[in-house]
Amino acid sequence: MVASTAQRIAESGIVAIIRETDPETAIETVDALRRGGVSTVEITANTESVLNMIRDVSESFAADEVTIGAGTVLDAETARATTLAGAEFIVTPSFDEGVVETANRYGVPSLVGIATPTEAVNAFEAGADMVKVFPAGTLGPRFISALGGPLGHIPTVPTGGVGLDNVDEFFDAGATAVGVGSSIVDTEAIACGEFDVIEANARVFREAVEAARSE
Repeated sequence: MVASTAQRIAESGIVAIIRETDPETAIETVDALRRGGVSTVEITANTESVLNMIRDVSESFAADEVTIGAGTVLDAETARATTLAGAEFIVTPSFDEGVVETANRYGVPSLVGIATPTEAVNAFEAGADMVKVFPAGTLGPRFISALGGPLGHIPTVPTGGVGLDNVDEFFDAGATAVGVGSSIVDTEAIACGEFDVIEANARVFREAVEAARSE
């Protein structure tokens, strides 16, 4: 049985976030992440030529190699466009019911940004598959743990401020997965063509997540 996209995200435990890249380096970046053991990747929708990048990445890797999503999706139109370009999941910084409805219409999971219990409930009841706890660096692992008390049925993906120094705390608090940007996707390394750095970052983070989950 083939795992659903939501299951693949949960199993991987890491969503690597690519921002401000270009079509020439997007595929190399994703390939470096994949080699390092991080196969779930989000390209933010405020990146220039994002639709072409999502399409190119989708066509360059097999379904079991990479799961590609669109991030920073603010409206239903962007959700539809990125999904049609090949995005397998949608990530938002905040709750927009139209985005969730569009994702559900096209059969792709949505990870919806929240910062309060009320927002988490509203997003989940609207049909979100997971909630992106944002900004996680400000809210902290204790917020994840507290949220899990009454709302343990809602999968959480802390994002924004997650690094090697605190990733274990987020999983200890009950996180389903984490969203990670610059701690893995080093924009300076990409600009210099040092994709081995991206691969190494991904591998170290992968190992940290596996260690946290095994405790």
